[in-house]
Amino acid sequence: MNTLRACWKLTRVAAHMICGLATVTFVFPKLNQKQQVQRIQSWALALLSYSAIEFEVVGNPIMAAPALLAANHVSWLDVYVLLATCPCRFVAKSEVRQWPLISNLAAATGTLFISRQSPRDAVRVVHQMTEHLRQGDTLAIFPEGTTSNGLQVLPFHANLFQSAISAEVPVQAVALQYQDAGTQQPSLAPCYIDDDTLFGSIWRTLTAPPLRAKLSFSEPVPAQGFDRRRLAGDVRESIVKLL
Repeated sequence: MNTLRACWKLTRVAAHMICGLATVTFVFPKLNQKQQVQRIQSWALALLSYSAIEFEVVGNPIMAAPALLAANHVSWLDVYVLLATCPCRFVAKSEVRQWPLISNLAAATGTLFISRQSPRDAVRVVHQMTEHLRQGDTLAIFPEGTTSNGLQVLPFHANLFQSAISAEVPVQAVALQYQDAGTQQPSLAPCYIDDDTLFGSIWRTLTAPPLRAKLSFSEPVPAQGFDRRRLAGDVRESIVKLL
């Protein structure tokens, strides 16, 4: 029965992904930015519902754009949990371009892609981020540069924080946790680490008991007066405390 339920959830999630791709391809060109943001948030909320994932928000997500959100990284779900909570654009590793459906959705919703192996590409993306922040966007980054099991926070890469300093916008730390919805104990089911495949992580998530995604937001801090390493260190410490 658990396998049948998981297959049903997987079918609904896949269909929802395909509908989302059709929406960004054919409907988004007819919508203004506010309408697009509303569609994205509604779509993300439905995806979590189809996956049997509740979510809880602690603190106040910054709603006054522009701003830079910095979160720990646990799962392929992280992006959708954040989109269900607050409108933002993401900076993602270039490998996401190889993920079926997810890559198309990410590109269509304005994701900026970065090659983690290229310092020169990091400079290019920081310039892009700075311009988007100056134009009033809210951007979200995962400064660990990879995923963890969610029980600890890996060291942060500081480069992308330069965009907030250059654009003089606030930074808000976001701590992501996944829990068993019944026991509220940490769950490793959504993790996407080490030798996990994307499908394996998705299947493990869908076969797990109902899950809760918990997002904890710090108070935003102004980036002015920081250097990027100190800013990255302070934001990481905020996430550790929130966890």
